[in-house]
Amino acid sequence: MARRGGAPEVNAGSMADIAFLLLIFFLVTTTIETDSGLDRKLPPMDTPETDVIIKQKNIFTVEVNKNNQLLVEEELMSLDQLREAAKAFLDNGGGLGEDGERCDYCQGARDPGSSDHPNKAVISLQNDRLTQYSTYIAVQNELVGAYNDLRNREAERLYGQKFTEMDATYLDPKTPESVKDELKPKIERIQSMYPQKLSEAEPKSN
Repeated sequence: MARRGGAPEVNAGSMADIAFLLLIFFLVTTTIETDSGLDRKLPPMDTPETDVIIKQKNIFTVEVNKNNQLLVEEELMSLDQLREAAKAFLDNGGGLGEDGERCDYCQGARDPGSSDHPNKAVISLQNDRLTQYSTYIAVQNELVGAYNDLRNREAERLYGQKFTEMDATYLDPKTPESVKDELKPKIERIQSMYPQKLSEAEPKSN
């Protein structure tokens, strides 16, 4: 009786090489999306020796409750009104010149009951712990947009170019160093005219 032959063997020696090549292919071609955070400059670790006293009129309070409603300077306000209200506060220039408080470039109402100077103006933001994240981001965008609008205005007046465009060019790694060296003092000057002082308090609990 003839003996039945065994099952033919499959040469799997090249399977590992193929799997390895596919792995490299997917690693090289796959784009991994990353969440972009909020651009914030943290304060220095050193605490001042003396407490800084800020006049109440130089603080612009924005509160967001658990129902995603805005309370700006203790009055209800819609999100689409927030940017203009913040710009009016930052650009008020109500200082009368004491201690260098007068703002020569401000175009606001110069209300003595509002902020003295953009260097002294602080926006205070507080959220409820139940505030929706989308509302939090939308409020942040409007407040940062208020700073950018004012910076763009002054950059176009002084240099004929928007601040946001100069800043994007400066941060672009492809920009030549010579161009960055030219942009840096311009950007710093505009930032000093309208420094972004956005203070976030600890969220409220119910």
